[in-house]
Amino acid sequence: MHPDWIVPDWPAPARVRALATSRAGGVSVSPYASMNPAVHVGDAPAAVAENRRILCQALPSEPLWLNQVHGTRVVEVSLPPMQSSLSKLQGATGEVTPEADASVTRQPGLVCAVLTADCLPVLFCDDSGSVVAAAHAGWRGLAAGVLEATVEAMGVAPERILAWLGPAIGPASFEVGEEVREAFVAGNPMAGIAFRPALPGTLDESPRKWLADLSMLARIRLAGIGVERVYADASCTFKDARRFFSYRRDGQTGRMASLIWIEGSPGSG
Repeated sequence: MHPDWIVPDWPAPARVRALATSRAGGVSVSPYASMNPAVHVGDAPAAVAENRRILCQALPSEPLWLNQVHGTRVVEVSLPPMQSSLSKLQGATGEVTPEADASVTRQPGLVCAVLTADCLPVLFCDDSGSVVAAAHAGWRGLAAGVLEATVEAMGVAPERILAWLGPAIGPASFEVGEEVREAFVAGNPMAGIAFRPALPGTLDESPRKWLADLSMLARIRLAGIGVERVYADASCTFKDARRFFSYRRDGQTGRMASLIWIEGSPGSG
């Protein structure tokens, strides 16, 4: 495992393993340098295949990669995915790459994964290590309820769940319009505390711009359904160009992977 990758600092059960990559440790070249495991961003398919091979050396099996669409669908990982061939990397769809923004598994050795480059990755486990999940939470998915849908799919009481918020665009860098604030405040007025006016002069004042705190918004949504044990990595993907990809900063860029699994071999559960 590359020393620049992140192992979440949270009190998960010993059998729960988790990992978040940085942009280091792969073979892709600029603007995807170097650990880009995403097939949809324009990187060379052979480089992506090699990056995934390198990543899999730290995992018990190939992750179930998702076609993320900023929605709320959650899929269950119950069998090892068949995603290793280059032909599948070059455009497979359907069962190979399900259209979803979260996954959950109860099977040891199967890996849930999400890809991000400013959006918030959220990893989940229960306190007995019997179920784990990963969710991709950009502002649209977050406002639509992707975290709530993931917790529901886990099938355990919310008070038994731990959540880890991975690196994402920070509250000093995520400038959004009034429609984003309204999307959250309409459902929960408390969400207003996660927004502050953008500094005067940074953008025109029509429409009004806000700085949004994705991590705080996630905490508010999770608290609303009874998930109180929330831990976080405070890194800002936008500000730290050495360690992280950032779509908002760079436009054409790679993605980081956030992954979680229950220790064991596939099929051993």
